Amino acid sequence: MLAVIMKPQDPIILLTRPLEAAEKFTHQLKAAGVQAEILVSPVQGIEPVKFEEPINLAGAIFTSRNGVDAVMGRDAPCWCVGEATAKAARAKGWQAVSADGDAEAVFRRIAADHPKGPLIHFRGAYARGNLAERLWDDGIETREMVVYQQVSLPMSDAAKAVLMRENPVILPLFSPRSAAQLVQQGPFAAPLWVVAMSEAVAANAAALSPTKLEISVTPDAKGMVAAIKQVAKAAYGIESEGNST
Repeated sequence: MLAVIMKPQDPIILLTRPLEAAEKFTHQLKAAGVQAEILVSPVQGIEPVKFEEPINLAGAIFTSRNGVDAVMGRDAPCWCVGEATAKAARAKGWQAVSADGDAEAVFRRIAADHPKGPLIHFRGAYARGNLAERLWDDGIETREMVVYQQVSLPMSDAAKAVLMRENPVILPLFSPRSAAQLVQQGPFAAPLWVVAMSEAVAANAAALSPTKLEISVTPDAKGMVAAIKQVAKAAYGIESEGNST
């Protein structure tokens, strides 16, 4: 029989997502059986931006849950980056389709569906993929509207202390921007076991000089939970109970 042997130097999971998203993901990790200590210290916050709700649109594009939260619900088609965002959109009345990926996956899905515009990409001040421009080039009338902004935040004193110890830190990173923000607040002494949501996130996280770097098989919360469980298992070490004397 196998057992996880806890040690004083066992790693801690540091979540740097915006507070609401981090708290939700903490519950997902615990529900999945992750027993490691979890510390939440956002490196970015979400603030609303004043905008006028558009009148004329045939459909919407949401590349984050924050975009869904910022706009009124409508009985109209929308294309979403992942199932969690699509679920939130459906709850507000949208006819949501999940691309099950990233901005590139959203582009491919909309290009394949080739809907009649105008579409509006409701996004944050910082966004990747140039979706509106690329869809216009593909013959689909698409505009973009900034409905929230991402604000950089300094890490908490507790997070800084954890990152300067000798203990390993499991560091899940969900966006290239959050990875870049952590690089700006480094360097850190602790061995970093980075779990990146995508190749783009991993590329920015490389500047952290992680001890280990794991990329989620799928760019969504389910994939991240599975990757974190795998990394945590490796970090703790699995020993046979018969050998644990």
